[in-house]
Amino acid sequence: MEQTLVIIKPDGVQRGLVGDIIGRLERRGLKIVALELRQMDRSLAERHYGEHQGKPFYAGLVDYIVSGPVVTMVLEGPRAVEATRATIGATRPVESAPGTIRGDLGLEVGRNLIHGSDSTESAAREVALFFGGERVHSGWRRDVDRWVLEIVS
Repeated sequence: MEQTLVIIKPDGVQRGLVGDIIGRLERRGLKIVALELRQMDRSLAERHYGEHQGKPFYAGLVDYIVSGPVVTMVLEGPRAVEATRATIGATRPVESAPGTIRGDLGLEVGRNLIHGSDSTESAAREVALFFGGERVHSGWRRDVDRWVLEIVS
C-alpha cells in the first residue's frame, strides 16, 4: 500500500477547514495512518522545502509554514500520492477544478491550504522527515476497506 504526506497549512487550520479537508480525503477512500497538530519549527520547514532553497520564493514559503499550527498526516491507499494530488487540485487554486480542495476553498497560490507529496520518492522522504517509521500505524484494517478497495489482503 502506498503512503503520502499531507500538510494542512496554517491558512487551512486558521480558517477552520481541517475537518472538511480530512473528510474529503477519507471519503476518497484514503486511510489515515498518522496524524498530528504541530507548530512546525524553522529547521524542519527548511529541510522540508530544501529543494526550493535559493529560489526567490523560498524564504516566504518557510516563513509562512512556520507562522501558525499545521496538521500533518500520512495517508495510505492504492496510488495514494496520485489520488491525494487529484483530490487536492492544482497548485494555483484558480486553476484547480471545482470539486477539488483548492478549487473549492482557495484563491491564491500563497494560501493554497494544503501540501501533498508530489511523487512516491518525495512521499517516502517526507513521511520519514515528519513521522519516522515508528509513528506510522499502517497495520490496522478498516472494515470499510472491502467496500472501497478491489483487493484487500
